[in-house]
Amino acid sequence: MSLLRQALQDLGTLLLPEIVTIADIGCSSGPDTTLFAITEITSAISERCRELGRATPEFLVYLNDLHAIDFNRVFKCLPDFNKKMQEQHGPIYICGVPGSFYGRIFPTQSLHFVHCSSSLHWLSQVPPELCDKVNPLINKGKIFISKTSPPSVIDAYKYQFERDFSSFLKSRSQEVVSGGRMVFSLKARRTDDPTPDESCLLWDYLGEAFQDLVAEGLIEEKKFDTYNMPYYEPYTEDVKAEIKKEGSFILDHLKITAIPWDGVNGGNKYDRTKTAEIMAKMIRAFNESVIHSHFGSEIMHRLFQRFTEIVAADTKEVEHIGAVFSLIRKSH
Repeated sequence: MSLLRQALQDLGTLLLPEIVTIADIGCSSGPDTTLFAITEITSAISERCRELGRATPEFLVYLNDLHAIDFNRVFKCLPDFNKKMQEQHGPIYICGVPGSFYGRIFPTQSLHFVHCSSSLHWLSQVPPELCDKVNPLINKGKIFISKTSPPSVIDAYKYQFERDFSSFLKSRSQEVVSGGRMVFSLKARRTDDPTPDESCLLWDYLGEAFQDLVAEGLIEEKKFDTYNMPYYEPYTEDVKAEIKKEGSFILDHLKITAIPWDGVNGGNKYDRTKTAEIMAKMIRAFNESVIHSHFGSEIMHRLFQRFTEIVAADTKEVEHIGAVFSLIRKSH
């Protein structure tokens, strides 16, 4: 929030147009979280304009996520939300723009501010080298990178992230005006090692749960061997290198965050079993649709029951690492 507010304060110092266009990319469909981000962004700009004695601009807000997202969950809340925002800050107009943010989704030089929270660690696809029907890379017993993963699997994940992130930057470079801001957060690594427990432990637990279901005869081993997560936590230095390589943005600020193991509990200290249950709900919420598309729904309850048992039986605790990047669009 500190970097987000700083970027918005800086943006509000500029001579803004009468209509400021904002994009919340990967907005999800939870009305509370989606509209919270928009509230924070528009409020910060309005506050800065008042401090400078300027008229508050009108706001045009694009909400973006994949086509499968239920935008109606958000739209149903908009009449009351728009009324409240207009009373506080002035006119605001909100619309949904479905599509993958790894390609173009907005008009050329139309955006003044881009926000993207907890989305860029999701890849556009599983690395194709792991899906080759003739000669796939086999990540035996795992669903993600692990200490036992072959180097070729780790490289495939890294290259897929580089392709995706480069495409993301190139697309936004065409859509953001000169001097426009972009703030994005994602799960990341603070070490060059691609297999730290901070990045891999929870996925190892889930992979172990899958293996147990294979042993129980609930999943075919061949089907499990062909399942990999479309997910990657990049090293922060690699993200910086890609920003520099693409060349359209200046890296203004970078902040690495480390949330303790019990951060998923809101900081409450529960026993291991309670924490395991909360972890299971979190992992299931993020991954259920992907798992469902590969295995079907029948395994879901048993899978996360077993995941909870595995987490509860261990004693390891890791920090949850993330990074926030604040960028400025160079002159076109």
